[in-house]
Amino acid sequence: MHSYLLRAATAATVIFLTACGGGGSADDGYRPPPPLPVPTPNPNPYPNTYSCSNEGLIKSALSSLPTVCMLTSSGEIVFELYSDTVPNTVNNFLRYVADGAYKNTLFHRVDRDFVIQGGGFTSGMVERPPAYAPIPLEAREYNLPGTIAMAHRSDPNSATNQFFINVKDNKDLDYQSAAKPGYAVFGRVISGMATVEAINAVPVYVYSEADLRPRQEVLIYWVQRLK
Repeated sequence: MHSYLLRAATAATVIFLTACGGGGSADDGYRPPPPLPVPTPNPNPYPNTYSCSNEGLIKSALSSLPTVCMLTSSGEIVFELYSDTVPNTVNNFLRYVADGAYKNTLFHRVDRDFVIQGGGFTSGMVERPPAYAPIPLEAREYNLPGTIAMAHRSDPNSATNQFFINVKDNKDLDYQSAAKPGYAVFGRVISGMATVEAINAVPVYVYSEADLRPRQEVLIYWVQRLK
């Protein structure tokens, strides 16, 4: 299983990891590691609305950029997307939005005071594979608080469907050099930062520094393009 972020302070970047199987035979004392904890189901598995709030619609109308509305089990978030500076990254995200690919997915990683990550797993930590090929990195914006960026593996040109929201100013995730290419920020929260902060505060299982799963599922009910 992959898709876990490493904290910048220890890894200098946010990367995907791919889990590897253990070695050994039945007679050498090897025992497989215990299964990773799975978040308990959210008690509210269905959304209470399929429409963006009036506040979200107003904030969307004030933006000159494309906007999307996301409803989570912790509340609503509205983003404006930087189509003027990172068009390929925005188009990739909007393609998944149009497909309904983020419906009933999770914020599967919550790293306190760092990032929250989602888009690639459904209830029970079942992976939802990407539908499209990876995209080239467009690391032209800064990982400021409230910005949304694409997650990727160690290859900077491997971003697909998973994204993260920065909770603080993560300068280490910005472009530094060819050796430290950073992560493609492609938008920012224009309504609902309180929801981001609420998600970032949920209790988590600390299986490892690269795997911090909410103890209870944080659902993404739907993501809709507003304009």
